Amino acid sequence: MALPDFLVIGAPKTGTTALHAALAGHPGLHLSAVKEPKFFLTGGAPPPARGGPGDAQTYREHVWRRADYEALFADAPPGTLRGESTPFYLYDRAAQRRIHELIPEARLIAVLRDPVERAHSNWTHLWSAGLEPIDDVVLACREEERRIDAGWAAFWHYVRLGRYGEQLEHLYGLFPREQVLVFRYRELLEQPAPTLDRICSFLNVEPGVLTEVPRENVTVHPGRTTRHRVLSWMLRAGVSAGTVLPGDLAGRVATPLERALQRNGPARRPLTWEQREALIPLFEADVKLLEKVTGEDFGDWLEPKAASGGRVGARPDGQRQARNGRPTAR
Repeated sequence: MALPDFLVIGAPKTGTTALHAALAGHPGLHLSAVKEPKFFLTGGAPPPARGGPGDAQTYREHVWRRADYEALFADAPPGTLRGESTPFYLYDRAAQRRIHELIPEARLIAVLRDPVERAHSNWTHLWSAGLEPIDDVVLACREEERRIDAGWAAFWHYVRLGRYGEQLEHLYGLFPREQVLVFRYRELLEQPAPTLDRICSFLNVEPGVLTEVPRENVTVHPGRTTRHRVLSWMLRAGVSAGTVLPGDLAGRVATPLERALQRNGPARRPLTWEQREALIPLFEADVKLLEKVTGEDFGDWLEPKAASGGRVGARPDGQRQARNGRPTAR
């Protein structure tokens, strides 16, 4: 069977796209050409057909058939470890159980980011893509439960995705801790070489080979302009109509609009203290649980910050916002 030996399981907007690209450069590792195949989210069943704006198109990109999933690893060179990165596996309890049932010996890698900063980056990603209709992250978070009840996909769960204490508590009930590596997003940014060595040692491949994490999936932050409002409305209308369009026709309609939305977009803006102060209470209890589960201190996540908890900078020339679930160039 061509199944993975390790998984990068979470969390979304914690640098998993960049980490996937970095690990793909190690000769002892074979990373799937599709980043985020999402196989364990449905476990061999087709994904839903509807959801929030753009969800139907994303669901079409799931690699949900087992034969197709195994094909992602079939050409791994002998002796290499096979892996993939789907950051929703940490959040999805059913996915955790499916992983344990099919590959119980798998090694799992989880990257944790300040949950307030993660929620903001998540919201900015969808705002930049023209899919998020609410122009304020705090107000968007207040819509979360309504959106969940309406069947919107997990990437819209700005708050719940950042409750890592609950997620790890469940994971540790399935897997022994020695099979799980947990570290902070900032370690990946500020200490890339030693963090990559730590990952390689965890996977039992040679350390000292990887030294850098590429800048991938950098989000721009279009302003609240009439142009953005009109283009976003057109894009959401297009992807809504796309639920009944065949093949990738909806994507061919939406892609030019998304490019227009993000063209010459300014760098992502950091959170204001007022926004941060409004969102911290949504995570406070879970941060305390996370400290109990891991035995580590995460108290800084409940405090003001002088700088953003992520890369707030211009997008590299020629880069587009990532559309995971599609093959990447090797």
